[in-house]
Amino acid sequence: MIIKTIPSLFTVGNLLLGILAILLAVQNDPRYIDYAAILVIIGMVLDGLDGRVARMLNAASDFGKELDSLSDIVTFGVAPSLLMYLVALERMGPWGILITVLFPICGALRLARFNVQPGVPGFFVGLPITIAGGVLATFAFYHTVFPFWFLPAGMILLSLLMVSRIKYPNFKKTAVSRALFWVTPLIIGSVALLAYRYPSQFPKIVFIPLAAYAIYGIKKSLDQLWRNQVKRKRQERRLNREERLSKKIGEKG
Repeated sequence: MIIKTIPSLFTVGNLLLGILAILLAVQNDPRYIDYAAILVIIGMVLDGLDGRVARMLNAASDFGKELDSLSDIVTFGVAPSLLMYLVALERMGPWGILITVLFPICGALRLARFNVQPGVPGFFVGLPITIAGGVLATFAFYHTVFPFWFLPAGMILLSLLMVSRIKYPNFKKTAVSRALFWVTPLIIGSVALLAYRYPSQFPKIVFIPLAAYAIYGIKKSLDQLWRNQVKRKRQERRLNREERLSKKIGEKG
């Protein structure tokens, strides 16, 4: 029975980090904002491990699935949105509030759709909220590096990607060895140590693969649209040739 609760402990840990990130953010201290962003990113590690551990221990359940969604909306929806509002969007007035609430709402819609609709095997439909929240937390961490207009624009784009029909590869169900169960504490400890020793560089290391993942889905979708358009034009040309050929045959007849 105790083994069955282990995956939920990872999920609760993810939720705890999200709550702590919110509490740090509202302290109105730039240092705490940075630490809050790091907590969101560390929460991504726990979120990536809970499902894998559940499958390894054969402990997956509907309860765990619902708990995971509730935790995700706090850690990767509300927390990074609040961070962005405090560091950038507050000065935009009502528009800043609108953009701030848009992100967790789209995240909640994305999670609800994921829970009730069967997805495409091997893919997520829409950008996972975990990735979107991680990118947003990194935006908040490096908000002085990006042009101001980039921050609300990026937040709106991430919100729309979550509720889009764009397909993203699902690496969560990749088969892993049972040895991961024993390596997991080492992974978490290493990530926490890196975040503590190199707080200014840690989000940058994480941002690159997250942003690449988000862009990958957009690129694949555009490529698919292009291929469909090319295929449709070829079919139209073939039909036109067939029509002209049938007309010629009719005229000869």
